[in-house]
Amino acid sequence: MSGRLALGSRTACARRPYIPRHMSTSSLPSRNPPTKNGPEHRLAHIQTPLRHQPLVLGPHRLYGTSPSPSGRAPEGVSAGPAERDTEPQLPPSDAQKRTIYALSTPPGKAGVAVIRVSGPDALNVWKELVQTRARGKGKAPERDPEPWKMYRCRVIHPVTNEVLDDGLAVFFKGPRSFTTEDVLELHVHSGRAIISSVLGAIACLPFCRPAERGEFTRRAFEGGRLDLTQVEGLRDLIDAETETQRKLALRTAEGATRARLELLRNEIIQCMALVEALIDFGEGEDIEDGVYELARERVLKLRETIAYHLSDNRKGEIMRSGIRLAIFGPPNAGKSSLLNFLAQREAAIVTPVPGTTRDILELSLDIGGLPVIIADTAGLRKTEDVVEKIGVERAEQLVESADVSLCVLPAPDVLSPSADGTLDLRLPPTLAPLVNEDTLMLLNKTDLLPSGNHTLSKALPSKVVWQASLSTGAGTQEFLRGFAQALQHRYNLLDEHGSRPEEPLITHARHRVHLENALRFLDAFLDTPPEEVVVAAEELRYAAQAIGKVSGLIDVEDILDAVFRDFCIGK
Repeated sequence: MSGRLALGSRTACARRPYIPRHMSTSSLPSRNPPTKNGPEHRLAHIQTPLRHQPLVLGPHRLYGTSPSPSGRAPEGVSAGPAERDTEPQLPPSDAQKRTIYALSTPPGKAGVAVIRVSGPDALNVWKELVQTRARGKGKAPERDPEPWKMYRCRVIHPVTNEVLDDGLAVFFKGPRSFTTEDVLELHVHSGRAIISSVLGAIACLPFCRPAERGEFTRRAFEGGRLDLTQVEGLRDLIDAETETQRKLALRTAEGATRARLELLRNEIIQCMALVEALIDFGEGEDIEDGVYELARERVLKLRETIAYHLSDNRKGEIMRSGIRLAIFGPPNAGKSSLLNFLAQREAAIVTPVPGTTRDILELSLDIGGLPVIIADTAGLRKTEDVVEKIGVERAEQLVESADVSLCVLPAPDVLSPSADGTLDLRLPPTLAPLVNEDTLMLLNKTDLLPSGNHTLSKALPSKVVWQASLSTGAGTQEFLRGFAQALQHRYNLLDEHGSRPEEPLITHARHRVHLENALRFLDAFLDTPPEEVVVAAEELRYAAQAIGKVSGLIDVEDILDAVFRDFCIGK
């Protein structure tokens, strides 16, 4: 102990200011108590014993309390001005840098590239890089930019003062920005060298770091600008390739899905408020009769609504990701010719040799505003060829798993005249197990049929059948229009009157999972007897949380707000 005290005393004395011998210590200001020679005066300069000091590891040992040759003052002893100026400073880590930057437009040669900066130091980036007027004698000093105003400027390097480009800059003052933070956008020429130089100049600033994937949108979500459904809608809007995808994604990004989900969630919260009122105020308070039955009636309507959205045949997911369509049929029926016709190019090899296509060929097309992933398959027949047999097996598996299947048949081989003058359709045995009433059917090569009546009999294996000749083009436009309408009707994009019905609520598998959980909790509430009102309230709470997870909004205080709004407590 005495050794530690001696070490502490020497260290403390080494930190005291130098006092010339001719000066009296009584004339100097003292930080110590009035007792000057007592033990308290001596112990006041002794640092905390080492065993009571915190252990500091890693690079932070530079700032530790143990004596070091650098002469840094230990903890509890103030350092002089000169000592503070020479303290070693570690550079901030990426986790400490809250200002991020990135190129917001696709890289490559173009007219304009937008570089976005977001964070508390966005204004400092402006001051370091943006020059809106010439700096020189007789010029007014530059002021902070007016928010939301585009400035013509020169972009300069913060270290070398080299002019990097001549462009535009705009400053968005938070929270009135996309990320709810201060945001700076630099609009420069989109050239690889220019973009690289500007990004490199921002990287020279010690308070900036490159943004991670989706970090700007994540900050918008964390700042309350967007919810999870709007974030997903924004991503889908960027990835949209068809008109239907664009409209659906735009509505979601604007908050339409969020508003519909909030209606469901608020209705559950209202039901929960009724049940919570029975728990909190049922004894000794005048709560009207039939409150629990009213909650059950409202939950039954909610259950019907959620079940309706869940029984949409995955319409929203399919509209977003694409309809998987499988073209199948016997060899040399015109499947590859149909694929080329839909793609408007020679996407598949077409020869008169049966079995030319042996593997699956996929293309993404826009048919009637719908995204369709069309797969051309091998001709279905019995074969001993090893490679062709593998292709036939893959074709059968694809037809069974596809959203829509289109069977292409050669009309001269499958049609025969009947006694009533119509044409009967005979399916090849290899195709019969794969064809049902929902299968779309195209009878190709009608130009090879004998002249006369080509009316089909009513006994057909499919509800929708078209006749066309892909070689001559006869009937192809009628087939294309009917094919697009059939897809739109199948996924409820057009009702019986040709107008567009309500857009789907579920557009991602994640939405479906949470709504299924909410439905399960509502069923559990309906199965709970009135005597177990506490358990019933918990089931409703879980249902509200499940729907809140879709949009990322979960707040238990909503229940209290509903209770005090709808019930007059203390009346």
